[in-house]
Amino acid sequence: MASMPRLTNEKGTLVTMANPKSTSSESYRKLRTNIQFSSIDSQIQTIMIASALSGEGKTTTIGNLAVTYAQEGKKVLLMDTDLRKPTVHRMFNVPNHVGLTSVLSSQYKVTEVLRETGVEGLHVLSSGPIPPNPSEMIGSRKMTALLQDLKEEYDVILFDTPPVLAVTDALIISSLCDGVILVVSAGKVKKDLVKKAKAHLEHVNARILGAVLNNVQLPKSRSSYYGGNA
Repeated sequence: MASMPRLTNEKGTLVTMANPKSTSSESYRKLRTNIQFSSIDSQIQTIMIASALSGEGKTTTIGNLAVTYAQEGKKVLLMDTDLRKPTVHRMFNVPNHVGLTSVLSSQYKVTEVLRETGVEGLHVLSSGPIPPNPSEMIGSRKMTALLQDLKEEYDVILFDTPPVLAVTDALIISSLCDGVILVVSAGKVKKDLVKKAKAHLEHVNARILGAVLNNVQLPKSRSSYYGGNA
């Protein structure tokens, strides 16, 4: 388990973009490395970042992780599959009047809604307009086919999702991914809820690669190192 400090500044800027040489940015690079080494026999190409509840730092984690993959030279896609309360478009300051739901409803081609982020190699596919049937869209054959096409174009695809215990959407996405990272906010979420979220993921045979303990206050003596595996 990797321990992470608070990873955005007061305005919520992505620290890996704003200050790539910072200790916090190094923590994200360590997380990226741990994910890469979590599987020897198979490639980890599609990754979901999950949390039991909202407000645990899931979106911040996935945004910064996406940036570190791109900084490594990978071609990266960050997909916002939270079709209920999307936030990725705000993080990267891109429009959201069209996006994933526009593609799944056959209104646009995916190439027409992909957004550049200002980070070379990193594209965002925002959620698009909030639909009346999020779970059905996420679980559709069209979504599966879209993902297969995108896997041909990108080295790494990251998914932001709703909290695991809120709705079924995250569990559906987890079944499409090579691995899941569970983000836990230190001191905020009770242990039994984390265990429940983990059990839900395991029930659908999600491959849990590890966990990130977020917002940990570490001693100054450890300020340059965050121990443990992802």
